[in-house]
Amino acid sequence: MRSVEPKKKSRRSFMLGGLGVTGALIVGWGFLPPRQRLNTAHPLPVANGEVALNGWIKIGPDGSVTVAMPSSEMGQGVHTALPMLVAEELDVPVAAVKIEQAPIDKIFGNVAVMQDSLPFHPADNGLYKRAARWLTGKTARELGIMIVGGSSSIKDAWGPMREAGAAARAMLVAAAAAEWNVPAEQCSTDGGAVTHPSGRRAAYAELAAKAVSHAPSEIRLKKPSEFKLIGRSQQRRDSAAKVNGRAGFGLDVRLPGMLYAAVTMSPVIGGAVGKVDGTAIRSMPGVVKVVDFSRAIRDKFGAGAGVAVIAKSFWQARQAVAALPVEWQPGAHAHFSSADMFRELERKLDSEAGDVYTRRGDMDAGKAAVKTVKAEYRAPFLAHAAMEPINCTAQVKDGRVKLWVSTQAPSIAVDMAAKVAGVKADQVDLVVTYLGGGFGRRLETDMVAQAVAIAMEADGAPVQMIWTREDDTTHDVYRPAAIARFSAALDAAGNVLMYDNKSAGDAVMQQFLKRNLDLDPLSIKYEVLRQPLPGMGPDKTTAEGEYDLCYEFPNQRIAHVIVPTPVPLGNWRSVGHSHNAFFKESFIDELAHAAGKDPVAFRRGLLKNHPRHLAVLDAAVEKAGEPAPGHAHGVALHQSFGSIVAEVAEVSVENKEIRVHKVTCAVDCGIAVNPDGVAQQIESGVIFGLSAALFGEVTIRDGRVEQQNFHNYPIVRMQQAPQVDTVIIKSAEPPEGVGEPGTPPIAPAVANAVFALTGQRLRSLPLRLA
Repeated sequence: MRSVEPKKKSRRSFMLGGLGVTGALIVGWGFLPPRQRLNTAHPLPVANGEVALNGWIKIGPDGSVTVAMPSSEMGQGVHTALPMLVAEELDVPVAAVKIEQAPIDKIFGNVAVMQDSLPFHPADNGLYKRAARWLTGKTARELGIMIVGGSSSIKDAWGPMREAGAAARAMLVAAAAAEWNVPAEQCSTDGGAVTHPSGRRAAYAELAAKAVSHAPSEIRLKKPSEFKLIGRSQQRRDSAAKVNGRAGFGLDVRLPGMLYAAVTMSPVIGGAVGKVDGTAIRSMPGVVKVVDFSRAIRDKFGAGAGVAVIAKSFWQARQAVAALPVEWQPGAHAHFSSADMFRELERKLDSEAGDVYTRRGDMDAGKAAVKTVKAEYRAPFLAHAAMEPINCTAQVKDGRVKLWVSTQAPSIAVDMAAKVAGVKADQVDLVVTYLGGGFGRRLETDMVAQAVAIAMEADGAPVQMIWTREDDTTHDVYRPAAIARFSAALDAAGNVLMYDNKSAGDAVMQQFLKRNLDLDPLSIKYEVLRQPLPGMGPDKTTAEGEYDLCYEFPNQRIAHVIVPTPVPLGNWRSVGHSHNAFFKESFIDELAHAAGKDPVAFRRGLLKNHPRHLAVLDAAVEKAGEPAPGHAHGVALHQSFGSIVAEVAEVSVENKEIRVHKVTCAVDCGIAVNPDGVAQQIESGVIFGLSAALFGEVTIRDGRVEQQNFHNYPIVRMQQAPQVDTVIIKSAEPPEGVGEPGTPPIAPAVANAVFALTGQRLRSLPLRLA
């Protein structure tokens, strides 16, 4: 069976001996067709008269459509946007589509997120890139890793979920045509029924059982001009439940006989448990057991080695763990500090060339300069600070594990639980709850490892393990600290003759893959992911937002030096783009000032061959208008996760306090499946990024994270939040990411506005006026 996409490009198979994140590939394997994503390995579970038409879709006897949902809902709106894809192709109202958690199966594995991890420039359409994406996508289908990250949910589902809807529609049409003895081409669909010009009409519920035997040989997808739902704003299906309290988050899980666990973890990064005196608290109310869960915690997890107290209520567990005498072994990093880390980054920038991501033209062209501009920028470690602290509920009983967890990585969570409990993956049952914020933190599985290890000591009772806010802030997987240096040469007319950018910081993905996917040394499933990054090239996230430059400098070099750190690092919303956009867009403004040009006009002059970027920039500037008296505008333009975003920040400064009044955004994200959802995500990204720009900083002294709660790790409050206006550029291109691209431009836009107001160039985050 094959699907036909409008303007479908031909496919080719390529042979490569080794490839970026996918590792060694067998010669000839690339010629085989990729694994299908329509039907699951086991039939989709049905009940109460339901009929499964493929691995994604079931039809109920009342005509309702149930869609398997592989993506976790953490506020990004996928539980609304993804059903729209099926409803569009199946010709049913969105309200008729129900969602059901997808089982762990390879057809639900995220292909797009792996393809997007390849370190290619967005404008590169060469043979090697196409070959790499083809083989990476093919490998991703074999691995079938279910993960929600990289702003990839809609991008990844755009093909398979529409194909599932279109295939089901074709089957239902074929069943009706056979029953009426008419050509299928004469039939049409609308409102959950098949119709014929003769006046015949049959609801999907009537046809579902017969449709099973009519598998189509070809699937035809709608053209964008035929869309009735996609591109039209829909009400969020999770809003009402979140307002009235019916929504179930991880912390809302309540089970018969459930116990609770509070934890204490090594206060020093990489420390260990020395001695625990459990007898000291056993007489405290409700205490059931003391558990050392250190064996389950892998290196560089946010969760450190530690101890849990199981009790009959969380308050009892929390009180007991606070009174528990624990002696810690501080380990090798007891004297580590973030200040030392920055000194090491500076030293490495001085002494090492790093991995060169982009080298174009002749760097000696800078010798003809009349002016040279140099600058150094830096960004600190950052925590995620999701509103729902880390938690996981687990039960280990009768050889099975049950999990209730707010996770972005269902299949990885299942594998982690299986490893810790010593069972097979198919002996783990998973319930994915709503996520009270993810931002990349819930791609991790440390909370699963902890909870399962604790539940194994609870005699079959379910145990809800909960971190406090202080646990969460001091045991995160942090955004890396980084430094970037720039040098550029200008001629007399202000043209850039040479552009050189070298940054330094540790690599997120090397840590992430090792601790989360290297679960079984004998497992072929993870073998292809285990080897490549440490020995086969750089980590894209270190330099993304720098090497994928849209500005047309004829002579440029972008490099990154990986500097290992003992600090656990993770995916923080927009990952490397979050700080690299600040570095790059601030320096672009410096170049405009040095050239004596308006920052917007300067950028326009560098985008002559980038019409989409230019259109986004112009749309944001036009919408922003003129700043209010005493205010100034700062602009930033950045592409990340496939989407182009320009932001204009309107800023004032009073008594050295930076106040952001309004942010005007323009975004080209391809087809906006749910425009209201796109606008909401851009707004969310702006506020998230603004918190980091104005306040965010994690510092480490003597191996300990100094920040603990919102009093010393603040976020933007409602009275500080700016008005955010969003312009969505119309497009017929396939959808790109929107959950993260709103975050990177805000810090440089604000910094550039501050320079316009004060003449001070702020080159370090968070932004603070002297």
